[in-house]
Formats: sequence, C-alpha cells, structure tokens
Amino acid sequence: MGYVSAVPVPQPRAARASGTAAPGGRRSLAAALLLGALGATVVLLSSGQIWAEGTASVGGGTVPVEADGGTVTGVPTALAVVGLAALVAVFAVRRTGRALVSGLLALSGAGAALASVLGAADSDALDAEAARVTGDSAAAVAGLTHTAWPYVTAAGALLILLAGLLALRYGGSWPAMGGRYERQGGPRGARPAGATTRPGGDPDRPEDLWKALDRGEDPTREG
Repeated sequence: MGYVSAVPVPQPRAARASGTAAPGGRRSLAAALLLGALGATVVLLSSGQIWAEGTASVGGGTVPVEADGGTVTGVPTALAVVGLAALVAVFAVRRTGRALVSGLLALSGAGAALASVLGAADSDALDAEAARVTGDSAAAVAGLTHTAWPYVTAAGALLILLAGLLALRYGGSWPAMGGRYERQGGPRGARPAGATTRPGGDPDRPEDLWKALDRGEDPTREG
C-alpha cells in the first residue's frame, strides 16, 4: 500500500531568524518613516513663515518690516533636506553604513532644532530688512516681536531627530532597498545555459533546501 509523505515548505532564513522581532521592526520602520517625513515637511513649511516683525522709522513715519525663517537662518531648511536624503539612504545601505546614515539623520534633526530655537531670539535679520526698506544702514527696528513659528520649526526638527534615533536603535532589523530583488527572475525550474548544480544536491528538492538552510547557506541565491 503506498503512502504520501508530506514535506513542509522551508521558510526563508531571514523569517526564521527574526521570530517575533519582525512585527516590532515593521512598526519601528513605519514610525521612523512617518516621523522623518512629517518632521521635514513641518520644518520646510514653517521656515517660510514670518518669524519676526516690527516697525522702522522712515520720513517721519513708520513702516512695517518682517523677516521669515529663511531670512533669519537657512540652517533648518538645509538640514531638513539633508534629513530627508538620509531617511531614504538608510534603506540603501547596510550594517555600518546604515548606522552612520542613521546618525546623520539624528544630527540633522538636532541641528535644525537648535538653529530654530536660536533664531527665535534673533533680531539681526529684521534690522537688515529695516535698513533695506528705509535705505538707512543705521536703521533699527522698533516694537520687535517674534512669532511662534521658530518653535513650530523646532518641533518638526525634533521629529526628524526621533526618526534618526529609531533608525539607530532598530535599523539593523529593517530591510535594505532592493534586497528581495537581488535574485534573478525566471521560472522556478529554469537553469541558465551551462549552469551546474551546486555541491550538496539539487536546490529545487525540499530535502536539499533544508540541508542548505541547516548549513547556513541561502539556497535561493544563485551560485
């Protein structure tokens, strides 16, 4: 009497090794992407708003003067762009490179936050604007006030910082860009012309797949 042997389908080595860490890795990945993108958007938009305003005397009267975030300091905008680039680059590198890029992402957020807070008390940009409007290089601004936008910019920068810290902490478990597409396409049984079977058996047989996995090899990778 014949019998049927049920052979379990081997799972990818990465899935076996990750265990219960995979869901946490996916959550941290989603959180980092959301925080980084949202933070950079907030910084870029807030830097274009009015940070400081006042009045300058001209011809016996006064004229309003104002300075936006880009006039006060261009550092937050520049670092937000760097942060966005680093956020994308995190998935293009691995191991040490990923740690370095994650550190750059965190530093971009920290630097943008610091520059924003320092810019909240800056008056030089408004004095320069007053001099331009009045044509008097010695013109000074009266009734100087600062808006809340520098602090909104700083808050966005802190989101970038958090994304960088998440990447430093959990980035090692995140997938790399194109990692799952490294293998050549084609039907399962296809063989390139002139190709030979690797030592250790036929990689299409489940028994040999298990043996390759037990040896620590990737049976799905072309030899």
